[in-house]
Amino acid sequence: MGDKAQSHHPGAAGRALAADRPASVRNVVLVGHSGSGKTTLVEALALTAGAVNRAGRVEDGGTVSDYDEIEHRQQRSVQLSLAPVEWDGIKINLLDTPGYADFVGELRAGLRAADAALFVVSAADGVDGSTRMVWEECAAVGMPRAIVITHLEAARADFEEMTRTCAEAFGGDDPDAVLPLYLPLRGSEGADGHAPVTGLIGLLSQKLFDYSAGERKESEPGADQLPGIEEARNRLIEGIIAESEDETLMDRYLGGEQIDIETLVEDLERAVARGAFFPVLAAAPAADGARQGLGTVELLELVSGGFPTPFEHPLPGVTTIDGKRRELKPCDTEGPLVAEVVKTSSDPYVGRISLVRVFSGALRPDQTVHVSGHGLTDRGHEDHDVDEKVGALSMPFGKQQRPVPHAVAGDLVCVAKLNRAETGDTLSAKDDPLLMEPWQMPDPLLPLAIHAHSKADEDKLSQGLARLVAEDPTMRLEQNQDTHQVVLWCLGEAHADVALERLRSRYGVQVDVVPHKVSLRETFAHKASGRGRHVKQSGGHGQYAICEIEVEPLPGGSGIEFVDKVVGGAVPRQFIPSVEKGVRAQAAKGVAAGYPLVDVRVTLLDGKSHSVDSSDAAFQTAGALALREAAADARIHLLEPVAEVTVLVGDDYVGAVMSDLSGRRGRLLGTEQVGSGRTLIRADVPEFEIGRYAVDLRSLSHGTARFDRSYARHEPMPAQIAERIREQGDDG
Repeated sequence: MGDKAQSHHPGAAGRALAADRPASVRNVVLVGHSGSGKTTLVEALALTAGAVNRAGRVEDGGTVSDYDEIEHRQQRSVQLSLAPVEWDGIKINLLDTPGYADFVGELRAGLRAADAALFVVSAADGVDGSTRMVWEECAAVGMPRAIVITHLEAARADFEEMTRTCAEAFGGDDPDAVLPLYLPLRGSEGADGHAPVTGLIGLLSQKLFDYSAGERKESEPGADQLPGIEEARNRLIEGIIAESEDETLMDRYLGGEQIDIETLVEDLERAVARGAFFPVLAAAPAADGARQGLGTVELLELVSGGFPTPFEHPLPGVTTIDGKRRELKPCDTEGPLVAEVVKTSSDPYVGRISLVRVFSGALRPDQTVHVSGHGLTDRGHEDHDVDEKVGALSMPFGKQQRPVPHAVAGDLVCVAKLNRAETGDTLSAKDDPLLMEPWQMPDPLLPLAIHAHSKADEDKLSQGLARLVAEDPTMRLEQNQDTHQVVLWCLGEAHADVALERLRSRYGVQVDVVPHKVSLRETFAHKASGRGRHVKQSGGHGQYAICEIEVEPLPGGSGIEFVDKVVGGAVPRQFIPSVEKGVRAQAAKGVAAGYPLVDVRVTLLDGKSHSVDSSDAAFQTAGALALREAAADARIHLLEPVAEVTVLVGDDYVGAVMSDLSGRRGRLLGTEQVGSGRTLIRADVPEFEIGRYAVDLRSLSHGTARFDRSYARHEPMPAQIAERIREQGDDG
């Protein structure tokens, strides 16, 4: 790491990289809030590694992470992107993730594909709640992590203070596991009184690394600089020794022995690789015309030397198609093929491109693989088991895909023309089909009701929506049978905006957004009677049917119950099913505001018939008329769906969330403590009140809370709200 003397051989700009062995691969995901500088850091690392030229461009004229027009228009990352670079013979797959909460699905895909994480923290903004939550997720699975502090050029940016903040936020019970490897050096103050960071000083090597000329130059620090780092250096050495697997090292250190730097660096790398120590570094993009950005060499050295190889990444659970467990060696290049589609995208020229992580075996062009997709049927995805031929394998460089000959276990690769493969699918050998357990995805809880803008759009809408949800497993497609609406369930407003833009620009489908409807029901508030009389004589065959019914409410969830109590053949036996059919047809249409009638018992008591003019159709009509007459003399309740809502929120926001739920006509059911500093709130809330709760809760909790909802029941709506709904229906 910047404290080791070694030669570097950065990759040639734009050269496609293919690893020949897992030990030479590092898969690293960049995590951080929106605006923390992740994409800028990726480009700075690519420049230092020689993947791009001094202008930050690859040979096709784009930047290394520049291939989505929506990101240009929205001025933020909206999807996972891969930027492969090479350093010291190590292929580093940098996975840049969006920082905005709406695109957390892309972040989770990046975490699945990676073996280690770089947490990017802005010195101007600090550590937000959502970044802390992701850190805790990584800690739960033991993922190795490091922290990169950016935006040191910001006014009042303080590296030392930010390091302490990170230790408090990420260190948990052991803040000494979060320590800097370097301290920034500032140059002369400018006219604005701000002194820019021009270099770093290595705490272990006590070497100065000067970036002021646009390229790192190593030198000896001045005598006045060493005392300033002594305290930080001692803390770092003690922190490394505390995590050392050599139990004698601490005793030797406390006994006054000088531990050599090589031993400390080796112990540091081992502690980082196993997720026991979390170094803090500083980085900044290169100035115009410069070749290296501040701290980028040190960061590449950390990743290549200290981050784990794919051999050290536990293999996710693997089963056969019928669910039998398969035990496989981690990252076995000679084992059966097991790979996973971590991202799906569409290119207007190439077609569907799948970003794949190979966990076992190897993947080659023109190979026939088995594609297994299960577990997302509740989101509009179909289960599928198909064989497909792999197209070209490639690595992304800007807007181009550059061919590679193969992808070994542990590597990432882009695969063309897997037309049936969706994000989350497993690729395996045709004669040995396997299935990987899916990674956890958040439920989309913001509804977006849409319909085609024109007849031409209607013809393309179904295919466009199918391709959209195939690419994004955090999106759910619903064809609501009650409201007859097409609903895209999204994670937030930005997620919805991107979905609409992709439909328009990528699939050529223009849609209109309409108000989302909630599935209402109707029921009788009390017992009522009705008489249906359908008698017509207008020449020719007449129509004659009379029936008398009684309607009474039933408990919620009972549906429609039909009872025959006719005596003496007043309604002939063959026409009693006709009455029931007419009643049920009218119930489906509603009797008051046009919503389905539920939870009633309809009893047929009496009626009349005619030997010639009575018919199936006549008694169906009479049954419907009888139900409508009964409703005309009864009080009809509008029933609204009620959801059981659970909110996991930090203790600081419990009061605000509970008050907000009460204001949504929610009934609080209870709370319970979950871990340290978190509370789970349970409440029943009408669905009318939580259409935008995904957006509102994020604002209320500053992005730190999450919620789940599930249908509980339908129950009567308050009279004043029901009346307003009826009036709106009448106006429509």
